[in-house]
Amino acid sequence: MPKDLVKVQKQIKKKRGAISSLHENSRDAKRLRRAGARSDKLEKLAAARAKALQPYLRRISFLQSAAQEATEPFTVESMQALIEIYLDRDSSELSTMESERRPGRPTSTRENLLKQRIQAEANEYNSGYWMPDMEDVHTLERLREWNEQWTSLGTLKYVRIARDGTNHTSIFPPKGQS
Repeated sequence: MPKDLVKVQKQIKKKRGAISSLHENSRDAKRLRRAGARSDKLEKLAAARAKALQPYLRRISFLQSAAQEATEPFTVESMQALIEIYLDRDSSELSTMESERRPGRPTSTRENLLKQRIQAEANEYNSGYWMPDMEDVHTLERLREWNEQWTSLGTLKYVRIARDGTNHTSIFPPKGQS
């Protein structure tokens, strides 16, 4: 039995003719409703997944622009410098929001979200910041050629770099402390 909405519509149309001539509670109408609900659910899940992957895509896009300018592989210290530049990207916006807020007023939602994100990224950096292994020449070449698609990130090697300088290999996609 087909599950895709287009396939269900095509099958019903082939069987009955016009879809508009269905009874409200007929089997075919129920199949159409189920297929429509299923496709809506799948679209919502895909949108939620894309939204969850955006921070990683932004991070790797930033590292790609840094890799475009580099002529040789990075050291752990230079990768830590890149991480700190990336983590500091919102500090100017946060400081302007704090200075523009009148005394005694509560923080804005945007300000709270920025603080939460900065804190979460700082915690990740303390335990190990997930990023492509920019010490490896082949990974660096692939990163320069990356087409900004999540699916093409599987060809890169990854590491976790901590604030104290420890460096250990990781996997794609990032899962906890992999």
